[in-house]
Amino acid sequence: MGPVLALASAVCYGIVDFAGGLLSRRAHPAAVTFLGQLGGLLFACGAALLLPADGLRPADLLWGALSGVGSGAAMHFLNRGLSRGAMSVVVPVSAVTGVALSVLCGVLLGDRPTLLAWIGIAVTVPALWWVAGGRAGLGGETGDGLLASVGVAVQYIALAQADPASGLWPVAAGRVAAVLVLLPGAARHPDRLRVPPRQGLQALLIGAGAALGLVLYLLAAGQQLLAVAVVLASLYPALPVLLGLALLHERVGRRQTAGLLGAAVATVLLSLG
Repeated sequence: MGPVLALASAVCYGIVDFAGGLLSRRAHPAAVTFLGQLGGLLFACGAALLLPADGLRPADLLWGALSGVGSGAAMHFLNRGLSRGAMSVVVPVSAVTGVALSVLCGVLLGDRPTLLAWIGIAVTVPALWWVAGGRAGLGGETGDGLLASVGVAVQYIALAQADPASGLWPVAAGRVAAVLVLLPGAARHPDRLRVPPRQGLQALLIGAGAALGLVLYLLAAGQQLLAVAVVLASLYPALPVLLGLALLHERVGRRQTAGLLGAAVATVLLSLG
């Protein structure tokens, strides 16, 4: 079930990414991000109460909180980079480097992927770059993408360290930490958070979907190697491309097509590995 759960996490993140992108065209991205974290907090707390925890330890909450700090930092630098109009640099840099850092840390922590898994990981890196429309860049947006990737890696690696017996409370602790990380920016610009009730509700639901993706990842990480769980969960950029093609009738270039095919091949290899 590990690969299935990790892929389900990627599906959740892909839908959230697509929906969040559409909402950010109508509402300020800061409002979508902050209200989304609040929605994730509400969902995570409710889910944690429904799923019993056999042995919650303070260390598990600390790992979860560190994961949330990574989430909040990733969102901050990702949004800052996107505000500079450099999506084709920030998104692929954060995705690819986040995967590479997570895999490296997983190996240092004792992961020993099979040959098939290593091939799948190697295929994933260029696939993510192509599917996200990556291009070279040397400006500040590249730095934002790299900083966001560190946050992504911290989010995945720290959450995987929580004991499965802790239930879903590490995810809830992470949402608290993410809200606290984003709170100073929200307090400095409260006008950005003023959105119509309908858009506010949509942002809350998007955040709940992101929290569900983290819950699925946490369950997946407890059943397989950290490196494999991270890579499978990180394939989410492929879904917005497919949704854009199906729902918005967007055109997909040759590089994105190659990236989608590469993501499919990587999924099979990692699942078999």
